[in-house]
Amino acid sequence: MEEKLKAFERLLVIMDELREQCPWDKKQTMESLRYLSIEELYELSDAILEKDMEEIKKELGDLLLHIVFYAKIASETKEFDIADVLNSICDKLVYRHPHIYSDVKVSGEEEVKQNWEKLKLKEGKTSVLQGVPKSLPAMVKANRIQEKARGVGFDWDNPEQVWEKVQEELGELKAEVDFKSGKELVEAEFGDLLFSLINYARFIDINPEDALERTNKKFIKRFQYLEVKAKEAGKDLQDMTLREMDVYWEEAKKL
Repeated sequence: MEEKLKAFERLLVIMDELREQCPWDKKQTMESLRYLSIEELYELSDAILEKDMEEIKKELGDLLLHIVFYAKIASETKEFDIADVLNSICDKLVYRHPHIYSDVKVSGEEEVKQNWEKLKLKEGKTSVLQGVPKSLPAMVKANRIQEKARGVGFDWDNPEQVWEKVQEELGELKAEVDFKSGKELVEAEFGDLLFSLINYARFIDINPEDALERTNKKFIKRFQYLEVKAKEAGKDLQDMTLREMDVYWEEAKKL
């Protein structure tokens, strides 16, 4: 524990020095750091999907630096400092885990989640969905909305019911497309289908964002293989038939 505290203290000292002496660090504000923090979070996400532990360690360090940086900026206007940040999260964790720090009994993970949402409402929130950030990507937001609704018991009972809903939404989308409905109606049904698929993913313990990103990465690797092979053969993709491209695509899949 002493070694960990010493390392954290070293970071705080370095942050103080950079804020006082480095022209770039002196210039930063919470607003200027915001987009950089978002970028760092996505880089961490990439490293996690790649299972690159060395890169995960580096990206966690970058994120920790940003947290310390925000706290340093706030301390300069006497709003709060890093101790306030740490004590705030500690207090919240203790309060929201009465089954650990009090005499509340729980039967398992689901009851923990339900108690968590109930406690948040006691803190003054008017809706269990209030804590879902508006700027989240739509797929991540849908997943969080569904998880929070489940926390208060608003959910399907089993995966079979959700799969039936997926089939129902798929049929409704197909009907609107076949009927040549306006874009707005087709888009609405497409959104309903995506929402139900995300719901089904949750029931079979799949993170839809991770699943789609893995597919994205897989497609990129296969397509880039196709580009390389076409170039080696002296061909331009635009001049190739789909059947010709499919030969390289199948090679990429085997690799």
